[in-house]
Amino acid sequence: MSFDRKSRLEALEAESKKRILVLDGAMGTMIQRLKPSEEDYRGARFADWGKALKGNNDLLNLTKPDAIADIHRAYFEAGADIAETNTFSATTIAQADYEMEELAAEIAREGARIAREAADAVEAETGTPRAVAGAIGPTNKTLSISPSVEDPGYRDVTFDAVREAYAGQTLAMAEFVDFILIETIFDTLNAKAAIKAVLDLRNEGKLDPAIPLMLSGTITDASGRTLSGQTTEAFWNSVRHARPWAVGLNCALGAKQLRPYVAEMSRVANTRVLAYPNAGLPNAFGEYDETPEETAAYIADWSKTGLVNIVGGCCGTTPDHIAAIAKAAFAGKPRALPERPRAMRLSGLEPFELAS
Repeated sequence: MSFDRKSRLEALEAESKKRILVLDGAMGTMIQRLKPSEEDYRGARFADWGKALKGNNDLLNLTKPDAIADIHRAYFEAGADIAETNTFSATTIAQADYEMEELAAEIAREGARIAREAADAVEAETGTPRAVAGAIGPTNKTLSISPSVEDPGYRDVTFDAVREAYAGQTLAMAEFVDFILIETIFDTLNAKAAIKAVLDLRNEGKLDPAIPLMLSGTITDASGRTLSGQTTEAFWNSVRHARPWAVGLNCALGAKQLRPYVAEMSRVANTRVLAYPNAGLPNAFGEYDETPEETAAYIADWSKTGLVNIVGGCCGTTPDHIAAIAKAAFAGKPRALPERPRAMRLSGLEPFELAS
């Protein structure tokens, strides 16, 4: 059976009412396993580039596309319903570190195309839908926090510049993706710039409004707050106007540490809840030791208690983790979407609710 975007989304919508959907795992972890050299990042096209390129994982969409396709396929074969594009840093702002601003749109487009081809191949073989989420990362700039200790009011980027960067990335991916996923949100103002970019493109007729939006924030430590200081509920109040298809949390924490915040999101959000934790906390060498079975045991608790609608993995997770997570998810039940009473809900760092 073949799917177009409309039929694929309809099929996943129906599936989401019957079971917990599965997102893929970490792209960076799998790239690190390949141990790519500077020459691998450069390829023939960028052999004489004036800046070091090692670490620019999104560039591998242009220089090692087959390796990226193989990673996507491995996650689909492990049980993922949705794969994220290798485009976390495919914005003009993030690519400026490598003096590759002019290539950002090409990198984003190729990342989406590679993921789409991998998804289509697995769909053709299995007859089941495989979706692609266009991954939009937070950039390496922040709108809420000054990069200068001496000047708290200073910003080295403007809201309009961030919005424009996200708009370019979104347009570049739009042909191939089923979802737009604004992820690893540590600064809600950056996320608002991304949301505005998506909404503006829809209003201008440049982006299919049928492409759903997903959002995923990051609780950075045991304080239970994002880096810009918001609690989980305050974060949700800040972004719920976007009416996302799913909202949730990823990165920074392992599933054990993330659980209370996933539970809080499950309580307050009147849409699907998405969660993809790290494979535990990093060790002294910055590596992740949590086994697939250990991660899946935590996810099993989430799925059996009805906390989530979509699960996957972030830093340190592999296809083996996703296979174990998928098994745990299939044994559980999808969270029922709550109907919260009508109220005015606002936020600063803390939430505010005024009920009638």
